[in-house]
Amino acid sequence: MEIVLAGGTGDLGGRIARALGRRQVAFRALVRPGTSAAGRAGLEAAGATVVEVDYDDSAALRDALLGASCVVSALNGLEPVMIGMQGKLLDAAVAAGVARFIPSDYSLDFTKTRPGDNRNMDVRRAFMARIDAAPIKATSVLNGAFADLLTGEAPIVLHKQRRILYWGSADQPLDFTTKDDVAAYVADVALDATSPRFLRIAGATVSPRQLAGIMTDLTKQTFGLFRPGGIGLLGVLIAVARTLTPRSEAVFPAWQGMQYLRDMASGRGKLEPLDNDRYGKKAWTSARDVLAFAA
Repeated sequence: MEIVLAGGTGDLGGRIARALGRRQVAFRALVRPGTSAAGRAGLEAAGATVVEVDYDDSAALRDALLGASCVVSALNGLEPVMIGMQGKLLDAAVAAGVARFIPSDYSLDFTKTRPGDNRNMDVRRAFMARIDAAPIKATSVLNGAFADLLTGEAPIVLHKQRRILYWGSADQPLDFTTKDDVAAYVADVALDATSPRFLRIAGATVSPRQLAGIMTDLTKQTFGLFRPGGIGLLGVLIAVARTLTPRSEAVFPAWQGMQYLRDMASGRGKLEPLDNDRYGKKAWTSARDVLAFAA
């Protein structure tokens, strides 16, 4: 059994590579021409056999996948990457006779969200239709939001103001999973020939009110709740921000992050049921563990 990893030089991809290496799995990591020496070295240190390939060369891409049992995609970007490049990877996997494909879907449950509400989820939905029509078995891993973002990148825990920002209900459960926990789970999925179409995991499910309690306990300072408005107002602000934002190729401009928060706060992207125990009991990293690191 040999795994092929695409996107291994990225943040999550590198973690998946290291998780595969810890399992002493034989795996290849695809890199594009021009990939830095440091990027290649990091993959080799994880235990990968590095294979350089041009995604526009369909024959070479197919040959790079021959003999693999599963292709794991950790490609990250907008439509040209998530549908274009990942689509070429999918076509090559089918041509090479690979049995299984794990698309780069690591997110909240986009299958339950509304088309048009979230650009990045719409891209995943479009690729889902493509992969479901292909003669290959697919498994998507859905993990909510990356818990690592709670330390500052996501506008939820406001340290200076000692507030937890939320939209809608303070008691809406929100799903978070650390990147390392996602990577470890994906490595297990890659080795599981019986994995279903979707697997849903959450290292922590916590409400804004519970986050305020955790931060109060950790810092010994009272953290309150800050509600700028409901889901409807957030939608209006998203529309305004998107209109005023210059066009760019950024994967997560401010308005895209706001779209993601809306899908979480509305409950539409909620993960259920959870498949946390599919590979045995794991020591999932809690929201408290993550926040304690930055408190």
